[in-house]
Amino acid sequence: MVIEKCVILSGVLRVKKNIYIFKDGQIKRKDNTVYFETEEGKRFLPIEDINDIFVFGELDFNKRFLELISQKEITIHFFNYYGYYVGTYYPREHFNSGYMVLKQSEHYLDKDKRLIIARALVLGSGKNILNVLRYYSNRGKDVKDIFEEVESLINKVNDCCELSELMGIEGNIRDYYYKGFDKIIENEDFVFDTRSRQPPKNELNALISFGNSLLYVLVLSEIYKTHLDPRIGYLHATNFRRFTLNLDIAEIFKPIIIDRLIFTLIGKNMITKNDFEKDLGGILLKEKGRKTFVQEFDNRLKATIKHRKLGRNVSYRRLIRMELYKLEKHIMGEKEYEPYISRW
Repeated sequence: MVIEKCVILSGVLRVKKNIYIFKDGQIKRKDNTVYFETEEGKRFLPIEDINDIFVFGELDFNKRFLELISQKEITIHFFNYYGYYVGTYYPREHFNSGYMVLKQSEHYLDKDKRLIIARALVLGSGKNILNVLRYYSNRGKDVKDIFEEVESLINKVNDCCELSELMGIEGNIRDYYYKGFDKIIENEDFVFDTRSRQPPKNELNALISFGNSLLYVLVLSEIYKTHLDPRIGYLHATNFRRFTLNLDIAEIFKPIIIDRLIFTLIGKNMITKNDFEKDLGGILLKEKGRKTFVQEFDNRLKATIKHRKLGRNVSYRRLIRMELYKLEKHIMGEKEYEPYISRW
């Protein structure tokens, strides 16, 4: 596994492809370049190398800046003061495909076709959860009973004939899996208790929510680079309010990217109880903790693994894009979709 180094510069966490902005300031365009300006001065940003901009501070910009990043096909993701995801500036889709929208809709509206994709998503998520549990079981963590319960539920997935039944199994898999967090982490400062959101009720839930939000917007950015429409999901219901396909694909990668990252951050004391504060009736991650999390999150995305079929190293970010390509081929009838399953 190869991990490139990430550094923090003047309030801007800068890495290849992603820019994470934590300080308040302005982004301004100068000809065909942009710079981030604060009271401390200016820092030019490598516009040709930017894939996404994650904004955690207060940021001012104008239409000329938006015109340039639209030309460069850069997405901007906004988080509020508390670290909650607010929304995304999604430039005009450059891979728009009426054909793909029709095929996606066909697979959503046809119950049997939708179930095939939804089952595969739950299987992918469930089997990656099993691999996480197996990994820690092999390292002395007492998760054997949980592993067996999850495995039993996964064996029922292909028998599901209704989406509601499938969603019930998916929820039960998660419930059992979360019971294993305390046994894996073994830290009294980070106890799972129960899953809570908006706001999280304890430190561990705060980490899960923050990490999941980062992964959701990362997958959204990868969808932007395909012909797929992010509004049409298969496990999560398509509705009037939000993107859903990114939530679907994120389920596969949560265990191996976000959960493993959380276990590492806590296990190595990179994030401690002091990195949290009480606010909004819940527990929130402070800025220092968020910086640590996104730095390690970005390192994880750039980490590479040996891909069995390709015979070469592939980054986790690339794996997400490949997952979307596989789904495209399935929808077009070229090859049945098989979710990515990790191997350790």
